[in-house]
Amino acid sequence: MTLPSTTEAATRADFSRIRYAQVWEDADVLLAALDVQPSDTVVSIASAGDNALALLGAGADRVIALDLNPSQLACLELRVAAYRELSHAELLVLIGSRTGTAEERGRLFRRCRRRLTAAVRAFWDSQPAALAGGIGGAGKFENYFRLFRSCVLPLVHGNAMVTELLRGGPPDVRERFYKQQWDTWRWRLLFKFFFSRFMMGRLGRDPAFFKYVEGSVAERILSRTRHALTALDPAENPYLHWILTGIHGEALPWALRAENFEMIRNRLDRLEWHELTLEAFLERERVAGVVKFN
Repeated sequence: MTLPSTTEAATRADFSRIRYAQVWEDADVLLAALDVQPSDTVVSIASAGDNALALLGAGADRVIALDLNPSQLACLELRVAAYRELSHAELLVLIGSRTGTAEERGRLFRRCRRRLTAAVRAFWDSQPAALAGGIGGAGKFENYFRLFRSCVLPLVHGNAMVTELLRGGPPDVRERFYKQQWDTWRWRLLFKFFFSRFMMGRLGRDPAFFKYVEGSVAERILSRTRHALTALDPAENPYLHWILTGIHGEALPWALRAENFEMIRNRLDRLEWHELTLEAFLERERVAGVVKFN
């Protein structure tokens, strides 16, 4: 069988900017599912690089990250430079997981800059606002959540309510809090508007990404949000913390946890990245040695 060297998404979506400045698929779920072994060669869609780094830290022999978008690969390359150059605490400030000033992040970037290729240096040199605010908030999708956090959420719940939600607790406490305090008619109304197919297509994701999505996007996301706020513990959810507060705080994704930092740093020579479609990679490599895909 001859595989196409292009992919449908490449013809329909705009890949000229950072779409995702962090990976929004949970690496804990990914690593449990793939059960990475020391002999594994794993192919991962790069996005911002977090899950490729998690696969590396989990012990894969070789991780190959692919992306159509050079801006996404620039996110990964800067992360790799940061793991090499910075301490764990400094990495969190550069990402935006912890608070920091624009000047502090500028100094951290300059330390990483010498490790970047010329094209990626030029890319990040042209992104002073992204660097100042933390590179984990530099994407279109993260800006969408920033609008939600700053413009929509305050119309529904104040800071005290958000703090209470993120405190989490036992399942019965979370369920009662959601039903009695969080799940108001205003929450449902504004949520369904902001996370509608129309609004997400204009402000968050490319409309082309919804081509094969059936039914109400907003209803589906609202259902999954209730699951995240009740069945799962909000106190342990780094993605929820970022959406609602703009930082990860004490809840960190797998690749950013202190206990995984040195393992990732020490294995960076086993990671490679390419601006290629998956189809083109498969055609070139003939899947030789690759045993797992993300």
